[in-house]
Parts: sequence; structure tokens; C-alpha cells
Amino acid sequence: MRVSTVCAAAVSLAACGPVSASSPAQPQQHVMINPDLTQSAGRSTEIGVGHFSEWSRETKRQFLIDWQAGKSSEWIIVQGNEGGDLDSMTAALTWAYHLQHSTANSTNPVKAIALLQTPTDALDLRPENKLALDNSLMSSGHSDLLTLDELPEDPQTLSDDIKGIIIVDHPVPLRKWSNAEILSIFDHHKDSGAGPDAHPRIFEKVASCTTLVARQMLDELESLPEEYHLPHELLELILSAIAIDSGGLKDATDEDRKIAERVLRRSNWRGADLEDKMGELDDQLGDAKKDLDHLGVRDLLRRDWKGDLVDTPSPRTPTVSLGFSSIPYSFEDQIEKTEFGELFDWFAIEAAWTAQVGADISVALNKYKVRDQTGKKRKIREIVLCVRKDVRIDEEQADDLFRTVSKAIEKEESLNAKPWHRASELGRRQMVWTHERSDAGRKVIRPIIEAAVEAWDM
Repeated sequence: MRVSTVCAAAVSLAACGPVSASSPAQPQQHVMINPDLTQSAGRSTEIGVGHFSEWSRETKRQFLIDWQAGKSSEWIIVQGNEGGDLDSMTAALTWAYHLQHSTANSTNPVKAIALLQTPTDALDLRPENKLALDNSLMSSGHSDLLTLDELPEDPQTLSDDIKGIIIVDHPVPLRKWSNAEILSIFDHHKDSGAGPDAHPRIFEKVASCTTLVARQMLDELESLPEEYHLPHELLELILSAIAIDSGGLKDATDEDRKIAERVLRRSNWRGADLEDKMGELDDQLGDAKKDLDHLGVRDLLRRDWKGDLVDTPSPRTPTVSLGFSSIPYSFEDQIEKTEFGELFDWFAIEAAWTAQVGADISVALNKYKVRDQTGKKRKIREIVLCVRKDVRIDEEQADDLFRTVSKAIEKEESLNAKPWHRASELGRRQMVWTHERSDAGRKVIRPIIEAAVEAWDM
């Protein structure tokens, strides 16, 4: 469902009227509008008119109006992790929608907005997100969504002004939000002790964090004197997030399955069989997720980048910036994607990216499959480590930090990491290992490296 709106960026905050919470269904249209003045010349946008799209766009508009008026203190920011996957994005949008609508008729209505902690131009690096948002009739170009690069103020400053933050799909806030009060946490990872007074504060092992958010939403919705409207677009987005994180329910917990059933019965897919529908969604989104061959090395590095400052006992360097990429290609295949198809070019691209984000240490976690002599597929993983000397640490420190992290990786018996077959060609403070621990993605490797950095003292 799309319709044109002619609101240029210069007048949109004042001229676009409020969106009705009960807009009637209209025939689907695809009408191109004038490009927003903040966008590149020649770009145009299809504006969604489904209730969910309208709510999201209007919430973004009102947030920016209030910021301009010095009323940021009235707002809660619901934020996922900086990787910006479908689960993180959906959980944030769902809870922001619930907070607004469940309190709309109360004496204390809540102003809440979902923040995607990724730049706008990085959102399409996850094709599954683009497909799910398009299926939910959201505006093209993600103009309905508030992204990190659209914040009108630095997070460190803004966190002092807002009412607070709610974290979804992540156990702790990024350091730049550390000044904000943590009001609630929903996560399916390990509890790190952040926000002890947050409410609700939910840590539970499920396939999808969206399961936890949707359960809380439905429980609270069903206890209201009168239920608010849940748009089918949001319900279907929730099902999409649970489907892709649970492998179409094949890897689901009982709770994932139970909540998916509750959501399905409220959606436009209510007549479908749960297993069939979730399998279908997983197939569609999974195919989209794998469509990455057109991406270059820089985009592969940044599409699932997660990083933050790590405290150290070093009096010279009390914090170090550490970042991780997850890339579904072998290192050799990535080298082939570079302009010159050579080893040095990959590291030049990596250096340009980490210089941009100010990372001292970067770790690329690669995974791919090979066939053995019997024709059976084996999963291979690689760890690519790089340490810079020009951000917070000098050359002597960089060498020592590189040795410290390398030793931590090589001493981890569960990895049994082996030097890459071309390790002798690597430059200073560069290393690549291979290993075959199938579950050793970021959740396994990150704590090993963070622990080494937290103990580093030079």
C-alpha cells in the first residue's frame, strides 16, 4: 500500500499533518514523489500508507520536532544492537509501537521511538531486512525509520537529555549511550549486569529476541480494558524475524513456537498452518540473506559490524576500540573481490574502514563450507586480526596488544586455531587463523578477545 506525499525535507516537519491511527485501507499504489532535499539528487521515494508505516514516519517527525523545540527529555529511545539485523530492528520497532499505543489514552502517554544503530546507507547491506520491510509496506529508502546518521545530536550528548533508553537484542548499551538511564532490557544473550533497576528486565534463551518483546506486548495488550490496533504489517514483520532466527521454527524453543502461534492468529495469515508459513518465510528471507555476491569487501566488513570501547588497566590507554565483522565468505574469496585481487588490497580496504570508525582492533570472522573427499560439506571458520597504531595506541603498544590477543586466540583449546596457509605473506600486526569449531561465531570469539584486552596493561 503506497501513495504519494509531496513534502520536501525543508517543510516536512511543519507541513505534513498528523497521521490518523485508523487510516482506512486503500488500493496499493506505487507513485514516485519528489526527492527529499537531504537525499542525493535524482533519488525518489515511495511512501507507504499502511498504518505501521504511517505511525513510524509520524513518530520520526514528532521526535525531530520535539528535538528542535528542546523537548528531547520527553522521549524514550528503543535501540537494538549496531549490527542492525532483522531481529534487532523488529524488536525495537515492536516495543516502541507498543509503548506509544498502550499508553495513548492514559494520563501519562509515552513518547517512544525505535533507533536503528546503523547508517541509512548500510541498511540495504542486509537484503533480508529490505525484503521484510517491503513486505510490511514501509516506505522505500527506509525513510520511515530513524537511523544513527539521522540523529540530530551526538549520542553522548543526546543521552543526557532524553528520558531514557530501552535495549533490545543486546545486553548492554554502547558506550556512547552510557549517560542515559536504562529503562528496560530484552535480550536472549548472557546477562552482563547492566540496568539492574530496569523494568521489564528479561534475559531468556530463545531463538529470537523478538519473541520476548512480542510476548510482553501481547500479555500487556490483552490485559488492557480495550485493545489498541495491531497492524497486520507489524505482526507479519514479527513473524519474519522469528522465522529467520529460528530456521523456520526448526531451531525454535517452545516459547518461540508459542508466541509465533499467538502472533499468527492475529495476522492476515491466520488461516495458514504455522509450520508451513514460518518455513515459507525462512526460505524467502534466507534466500535474500544469501544474496551478497554484489557486495565488495568494505560493505562486507560494515554490513554486520559490532564494536565498542573496552576498558583496560593501562594508565596510558584506559580504553581500546574493538570491532567485529561477520562475513559469509572465505578470505580467499574476499581477496578476489578487491580491485586488484591481491592480499594487500584487502588489508588496504580494511584499514580505510577501521580508520573511518576509529577502531584500534578489528576482527573479521569468516565462515564458509567446503566438500571433503566423500562429498560431505564441512564448515570452515577463519579469524582475521588487525591492530592499528594510529588511533589511541602507539606502535610499541600496538605490537604488544597484537601479541596479547593472538596468544589468547591460540591458547583457546576449543578452537584449535591453525595459521592460515598464506600466513607468511601477512604484514605487521596482521594474522589469519582457520578453525572448525562450528558454533564459534561472534558470541564465542568476542568474549575471548575482550577478556584479553581487559587484562592488557601497557
